[in-house]
Amino acid sequence: MKAAFELAGEPRATLGRTDSRRLRKAGKVPAIMYGGGEAPEALVLDHNSLRNQMSKEAFYTSILTLKIGSKAQQVVVKGVERHPARPQIMHMDFQRVREDVEITLTVPIHFTGEAEAKGVKDQGGVVDHLMTDVEVRCLPRYLPEFLTLDVTALELNQIYHLSDIKLPEGVTLVALAGGNDHPVVAVNLPRAEEIDIPVETETPAGEVPALAQAEPGKEGEAAAAAGGEAAKPDAKGGAKAPEAKGGGKPEGKKKE
Repeated sequence: MKAAFELAGEPRATLGRTDSRRLRKAGKVPAIMYGGGEAPEALVLDHNSLRNQMSKEAFYTSILTLKIGSKAQQVVVKGVERHPARPQIMHMDFQRVREDVEITLTVPIHFTGEAEAKGVKDQGGVVDHLMTDVEVRCLPRYLPEFLTLDVTALELNQIYHLSDIKLPEGVTLVALAGGNDHPVVAVNLPRAEEIDIPVETETPAGEVPALAQAEPGKEGEAAAAAGGEAAKPDAKGGAKAPEAKGGGKPEGKKKE
């Protein structure tokens, strides 16, 4: 059974950005109600009361009762503007509902049987949601809170499309009616980042790892091979600088 939502609103006499800021500081939410063959009407709602009801998913896909003084109007939510940094509702859009006129609304898709899906349980795949909501068209009395898609039989590399969703009575999918049978969910192999595989650093062919290039005690040979001459140990165990080639002592100044 769908939840019943009731909102209390007041007519908004003054319009403009300055008045909107004033209302928000006072804990109010500016709103607009339109459609149903009547002129648009500016409203004001209580922020905290509205936010409490908006915490329920069904709020966005239900026929709401909006009371303005002694008048009650059936509406649906058509737009929500939120503050980018704070948990604050900035503005609301409502569309009037008439029982004999179809409405178009976006409803969520609930997926069932994901853990038991054949492609997951037996074939090592993961469920990939390609769509999480869909636009429907119906009379207000047929409006569903959500649509359900069972993926228990979904196999690896298999895809379910919009046409695989079982629709309630009187409900049509806007995209499907337009000839667009979009993919909705699939089971695929896990991506590389989802698999915990140790990464090994490969050594290019023909190269020797740096730590293995020089053996213990072979530093001098490695230096000589590189074009230099290794320092030779002296009698005290220290390093002795290599002698200059071409003679022992430097030549002195010749006597003329």
